[in-house]
Amino acid sequence: MDSLTQIVLGAAVGEVVLGKKVGNRAMLWGAVGGTIPDLDIILGPFISEVDALAIHRGLSHSILFAILGAYIFGWLVDHFYKSPYYRWIAVTAWSLFFGSIAIGIVTVGIQNDNYWPPVIAASLLLGFVIKWLQRRYSDGSARLTQASYRDWRILFFWALLTHPLLDCFTMYGTQLFAPFSDYRVAFSTISVADPAYTAPFLICLIIASFFRRGTRARRQLNWAGIIISSLYLCFTVFNKIHINNVFERQLAEQEIQYDRCITGPSILNNILWSATIENDSVYYQGQYSMFDSSPIKFNPIAKNHDILDGNQDDRTIRILKWFSKDFYNIIIRKDGRLQFNDLRYGTFRGKGGGENDYIFRFIIEKQEDNSYEMQASDGGPAPGEEKEMMTSLWNRIKGN
Repeated sequence: MDSLTQIVLGAAVGEVVLGKKVGNRAMLWGAVGGTIPDLDIILGPFISEVDALAIHRGLSHSILFAILGAYIFGWLVDHFYKSPYYRWIAVTAWSLFFGSIAIGIVTVGIQNDNYWPPVIAASLLLGFVIKWLQRRYSDGSARLTQASYRDWRILFFWALLTHPLLDCFTMYGTQLFAPFSDYRVAFSTISVADPAYTAPFLICLIIASFFRRGTRARRQLNWAGIIISSLYLCFTVFNKIHINNVFERQLAEQEIQYDRCITGPSILNNILWSATIENDSVYYQGQYSMFDSSPIKFNPIAKNHDILDGNQDDRTIRILKWFSKDFYNIIIRKDGRLQFNDLRYGTFRGKGGGENDYIFRFIIEKQEDNSYEMQASDGGPAPGEEKEMMTSLWNRIKGN
């Protein structure tokens, strides 16, 4: 799921585990724990594009990492609060955090030729932060916590574990059993970003944070967010079962023979779904909105696997095939390079064609030693087409 959702989930889990003892610090460290698994992306600049693809949602999203990470991060936080330099570390960390936000605000203003409002906003933010830091850390009372090393260990275990468990419900795939298996768990019931899941959860969490720790209202609000989001997640599971039945009926009625089929929701909703159907010779792509009144149109998409004949065992090709679960086709781009399209995610309009029609695509190029190298990856509309694609998405969600 997206970063905001994982932060909210981690914060809520932290509140459940330690909120009664340490208040909003439980939310803070839960949010940190919920973010840690996705920090595997920082390896990107130091490894190849295809290795970065293989590593993401790998070991850092495993059960083993949650177990070992709980001991490591729990120990670090426990020693952080016991350190004689705790106040200085905390003040420095908060200053860097809010300072980065202020710099970002000013940078956005400069880029938009609107200098003074961002400067004023950044100055007000920094003034508030300085006052807050003085009040919070000047007397040393903020150092006191009732949490033990065991408490922090439990908090990080659940924060680190719930992150990949939620990711398992998306299409991307999560290596939950790494390093013992590279199998990627993907239930494909919810989009990687879905406001219907995140928004109620976030609202309940924010309101809960304003109540004093240990109060009944705080506990109930936090649990309300967890329960509402969990019920919605359960809805997506049953909705997928219903959607699968719809696609299967339509395929039977249209007498389309197939070997396998994969379905998934489109971005930001659970109403519009796409299906990729494969038989021996071709793929079919179809879209279905819960508001549709017309039969599903299945558009054929050529596999073009023969373009890779003799290179199926190339390392880059093997990783891309593993990543896409063998739902892929190949096209030749206008610049002569090859494009490997992950068809699990479908296409923007339910049919292939141009090189930018595919939602998840990888550009690969043959090297002098006849091996392939992944040059770039794209997930989303081409630059400049975002508004058009969002408009098309909204119109398609409303039904045909």
